Amino acid sequence: MNKPTIDIITLGCSKNLVDSETLMGLFEAHGYHVTHDSDNPQGEIAVVNTCGFIEDAKQESIDTILELAQAKEEGRLKQLYVMGCLSERYLAELEAEIPEVDGWYGKFNYKQLLKDLETLPLTHPYMEGSGNSDEHELTSPRPIGRGWERVLTTPRHYAYLKIAEGCDRHCAYCAIPLITGRHQSRPMQEILDEVRWLVSQGTCEFQVIAQELTYYGVDIDGKQHIAELIEQMADIEGVEWIRLHYAYPAHFPWDLLRVMREKKNVCNYLDIALQHISDHMLDRMQRHVTKEQTYELIRRMREEVPGIHIRTTLMVGFPGETDEDFQELIEFTRWARFERMGAFAYSEEDGTYSAEHFADDVPAEVKQKRLDRLMRVQQQISAEVEAEKVGQTLRVIIDRQEGDWFVGRTEFCSPEVDPEVLIPASERLTLGRFYDVRITDAEEFDLYATTRYE
Repeated sequence: MNKPTIDIITLGCSKNLVDSETLMGLFEAHGYHVTHDSDNPQGEIAVVNTCGFIEDAKQESIDTILELAQAKEEGRLKQLYVMGCLSERYLAELEAEIPEVDGWYGKFNYKQLLKDLETLPLTHPYMEGSGNSDEHELTSPRPIGRGWERVLTTPRHYAYLKIAEGCDRHCAYCAIPLITGRHQSRPMQEILDEVRWLVSQGTCEFQVIAQELTYYGVDIDGKQHIAELIEQMADIEGVEWIRLHYAYPAHFPWDLLRVMREKKNVCNYLDIALQHISDHMLDRMQRHVTKEQTYELIRRMREEVPGIHIRTTLMVGFPGETDEDFQELIEFTRWARFERMGAFAYSEEDGTYSAEHFADDVPAEVKQKRLDRLMRVQQQISAEVEAEKVGQTLRVIIDRQEGDWFVGRTEFCSPEVDPEVLIPASERLTLGRFYDVRITDAEEFDLYATTRYE
């Protein structure tokens, strides 16, 4: 039996990427040839893993599906399947609007696609056999094995490690709980086994991800176990860097700071979305934290973990945001001096509390002006933060070579979203290896360095 080539296209966040990598592992274990994000998927099967978080992401997913549906109509693609957040949330509407799709799968049942492909009739164009018109008896696929045996789409030396799915926070603007449901922590031993397996495959750097990682364990026994999990991960031989993403400010587990301080392979880096600072906005956003508590959180982080780099996300233009609210946000940003910060304008998402209870009353041009001003403040901070690194010796890992440069990252930089370190290609470095480098120059988003120093 000749099995088809399957191209998986991943849209959205790194949590989606882990799902795609898991599905790729299952397909390859069953004899399929799998590619990821091919520039021109055609001829066989395409699977689109969609995002449904905000309007722009939803539109990108729909446009991608429609483009591939057109390729199928023109005979350049034989089959098209869709999975992920968008189809989890809008399945009925999508099925009616895009009939060219051969099968729809949600956020949690996507492994069913493997079983469905394994039970195709012999008369299907991908199958060789008797050539008669009878359907082939249902096959019994090999056991799918451990779900975390993935095909990494990242460079082998780093991987995203998803420790939970779903969220119980129910912030007023956020559609994630509508898509993913309640928070579900993975068993700790399963996560640790996955880390050991990834280390055996050459992975040494781990980006720990979840919709809300600081809630890890609460659904199991009512207690936060994120500090315990990270401490046990750090003790696994071969784990060089652990980086933490998507924490929540309310009820922050303070013991996690101790682990970051004591375990040298836990990076001094924390991704924690704060969204706003004025009590007026935090209350309307249903963030369950106050301005005073947020200031104390940042103070304590910097005190207990010297040199920590904090990444955050802020929002402007939430319903009811006044000029005074925004000015508080500007002042907070200047005070906090976040090493990494992203911001976006509020976008109303159907089904959320804010969409049903608040008018989207901040004009679009005001949102954009506020966003532009906030980012100008942050750009100056970012440039100053990076300039302070000139003359320092830092440990970097080398991700790739681009032209005349090797491109690496420090412990303060997550892949794809943070500043990178450029080292002359003449220094002949090895991808995936760590080096101590001297920072020689800084730009807003890049550092320059050399391994050749005394």
